[in-house]
Amino acid sequence: RAVLPPGVATGLAWTEAGGEILYVEASRLPGAPRLRLTGQLGKVMQESATTAHSFVWAHAEELGIDPARCRGGVHVHVPAGAIPKDGPSAGVAMVAALASLYSGVPARNDTAMTGEITLTGLVMPVGGVKEKVLAARRAGIRRVILPKGNERDLRELPEAVRAEMTFFPAETAEQVLAAAMREPLRSTAVEAS
Repeated sequence: RAVLPPGVATGLAWTEAGGEILYVEASRLPGAPRLRLTGQLGKVMQESATTAHSFVWAHAEELGIDPARCRGGVHVHVPAGAIPKDGPSAGVAMVAALASLYSGVPARNDTAMTGEITLTGLVMPVGGVKEKVLAARRAGIRRVILPKGNERDLRELPEAVRAEMTFFPAETAEQVLAAAMREPLRSTAVEAS
C-alpha cells in the first residue's frame, strides 16, 4: 500500500452494494477564511465535516497540534465525486485527515475507520459495520477503528475474518488518532521544569 500523504485518511462507507473504502482528503487554503467541501457530500456528511473541523480547531493544543497551523481555510474532499455520499460515519476519518494535515503526521495506510464524531470528540455508533469491515479486508486493510458502541456488531463477522483483523474500539477522537496516525501527534520533546 502506498504511504498516505499528510491530510489523507481512509474511511469506510456503506452503500446499497455493500461496504466501500472512502478516502478523505484535506488541504490547507492559506488566506481563505472558511471550510470548503467537495465530493457530492449530502447534508449529514457536510455537518460531520464541519463538526470534525470545529473539534480539531478547538482542541488543537490538547491533540498535540500547533494552533497556529490551523489558521486559514481548509478544503475537505471525498473523491469519487460522481457518487453521492451521506451519513455521519466518516466523521472520525475527517478528524484524522484534518489532524494529519495540521500536524504534518501521516495517517497509517493499513488502517481504515468508521464512526460519527461529536463536537466534544465522542465517537458515536454507526451502521453497516460488517459490510465496512469486509470492504477493508477486500482492500487488504487489516486494522479497523470503530466506535466502542459497535463492538457487538463484530460478532456478525465470520470467525476467520475476525481472526485476521485487528480492531480498535474507540470512545473518543483521541483514541481514534492514537490508532490512526503513523506516530503520536504530541511533541516528544521533554520540557524543562
